[in-house]
Amino acid sequence: MQRADAEQRIEELRETIRRHDFLYYVRDQPEISDAEYDRLFHELEDLEGRFPELVSEDSPTQRVAGQPLEGFPTIEHTAPMLSLESSQDEAVMRRFHERLKKALGGEPDFVIDPKFDGLSVELVYENGVLARASTRGDGRKGEGITANVRTIPSVPLRLRTGERPAPAMLAIRGEILITVDGFEKLNESLLAQGREPFANPRNAAAGSVRQLDPQLAASRPLELFAYDILASEPAELPGVESQWQVLEALREWGLRVSDLSRRVTGLDGILGYHADIEAKRDDLGYEIDGVVIKLSDLATRSDLGTTARHPRWAFAFKFPPRKETTRILKIIASVGRTGVVTPVAMMRPVEIGGVTVSRASLHNREEVARKDVREGDRVRIQRAGDVIPQVVERIDEPDRERGPAFRMPERCPSCDTELIERGPFTVCPNSFECPAQLAGRLTHFGSRHALDIEGLGDETAKLLVEHGLVRDLSQLFDLEAAELLPLEGFADKSANALVAAIAKASHAELPRFLYGLGIPEVGVAVAADLARHFGSFAAVQGASEEELQAVPGIGPRMAEQIRAFFDQEHNQKILARLLDGRVVVESREPATRSEPADLPLAGKKMVFTGTLEGYSRPEAKKLVEALGARVTGSVSTATDYVVVGADPGSKADKARELGVETLDEAGFRRLLEATTRAS
Repeated sequence: MQRADAEQRIEELRETIRRHDFLYYVRDQPEISDAEYDRLFHELEDLEGRFPELVSEDSPTQRVAGQPLEGFPTIEHTAPMLSLESSQDEAVMRRFHERLKKALGGEPDFVIDPKFDGLSVELVYENGVLARASTRGDGRKGEGITANVRTIPSVPLRLRTGERPAPAMLAIRGEILITVDGFEKLNESLLAQGREPFANPRNAAAGSVRQLDPQLAASRPLELFAYDILASEPAELPGVESQWQVLEALREWGLRVSDLSRRVTGLDGILGYHADIEAKRDDLGYEIDGVVIKLSDLATRSDLGTTARHPRWAFAFKFPPRKETTRILKIIASVGRTGVVTPVAMMRPVEIGGVTVSRASLHNREEVARKDVREGDRVRIQRAGDVIPQVVERIDEPDRERGPAFRMPERCPSCDTELIERGPFTVCPNSFECPAQLAGRLTHFGSRHALDIEGLGDETAKLLVEHGLVRDLSQLFDLEAAELLPLEGFADKSANALVAAIAKASHAELPRFLYGLGIPEVGVAVAADLARHFGSFAAVQGASEEELQAVPGIGPRMAEQIRAFFDQEHNQKILARLLDGRVVVESREPATRSEPADLPLAGKKMVFTGTLEGYSRPEAKKLVEALGARVTGSVSTATDYVVVGADPGSKADKARELGVETLDEAGFRRLLEATTRAS
């Protein structure tokens, strides 16, 4: 065959295959048999093999997964991917409706969709071709997962533009999920391989999309539903002035859109749709946890705008948690990352909303005693947020003899260390050598706010522990690239990259090191306060409870737990190994005692609630902290000011109940101006 003839035939085959992909994966209306489809696909592969210069990145043959990735790049979104205001409380939804009705001067027109329980992603098409895909991340930027998304059959590599031309740049928001059937088959496959199954379809979808090996992602039954346009160039899309027209455009471009989307008007329409979808949810074949209500008119949406966290024109009206009854077969003690030993009910398997549940957390020994649940008891359970199973209550059975009351073990079931009690919790103090804690602690140690070790994620940490390469935290810094090569997903480049990242992290800033150790009660802010106050790790490690309480914001209970962490013999041994040539922790000059007291807001405690128009939350926090104040997350009688912005939460009500002074945005601005002049 001549090149010109091959080029013509290749284009014919591509168009034909794209059409059949669209009919099969998006419309669920296949027109040809699998055998005929395979014949067309193999013919295209053969021609592209003979004429490799004619291969294009949007060819159906290029959907096949490529080589493993070294890591996911960070991609900035074309527009913010905001979360939604949400509640299962009908009264909250009614307030949302009333706000819109008042703003519009009449009953709003809405488009309502099922709220998919999957992974939110952005797809960016340039000149009709899929250019990149990313997870939602923090809403501003996310992980680049383009290679994995290209393997999803319902994601078009090239948009269909016969009915509607595509803009030069089009950013689409959608949800990647796995159907209930696909989830069950995937877990069966994992169990057959001796691997840990996924807890639910959402975790399965998220875990599959975040595989560094696209071949693995391609083997998972991933699907995508598109539901919004985030951005486009040019910004104006002819014939797209409402949310309903957005969905029509997405369909015409070849993307899968929910067939359950509806146009409704007013409160009755919302309530009717919500009740209808809730009744159907068990028969949908995929997980949903509510409905999403969106104002339809795009121009009005633009006028209403957004808060810092969510659009003012949309609301997620969630379903109440599902409940079922079953029997507790056994109660076991499970050790978590932080050493907390949690009683877990192992139950007779029961299906709740398409997911088989066989275990549920009982939280702590006091919760077990309060609910008085024992082995053999009949209980009512629910999936909170349709994800986490919880035991709600025991069902009384007067004629049935009950088993003995549950008692927490005296020694750790993972490492046999004697357990201690910390409030209502039972804790294994062997923080860095307990196998059940170690993988989670490694992940935390290498996280972004800690030592920021690129490549040390959950899966890698588990592999290091499972294969005995890291038996305590200090051994992380003894790893060699050759030891990593036998592990799944590692090659020369990735092994050397991880070892290099660990070596780079061996020179650590003090607040990052403190946070990375996972000391009880020490988050990012407290770690920074400790570093600022003491200046060196040795000073923090040697500080008495009284000296710790001298740090602003650290009270008796927090000081006690920090001191207890450093007093544990297990922890002292590992810290000594870490600091014996493996990690160098940078010291700094400690803050002088007189500095905080000289600031105009020294000693003041402040809480923010709602959205400020002139300041982002981090900006406002930084401003008042620079003036000596401490920003806390909860309101108490010790709070000096509560700054109340738009759409405040319950903290504003709590402030009024306790008589704490509240400031609106204008009052907050006056406070800043007055204190800035004073300083």
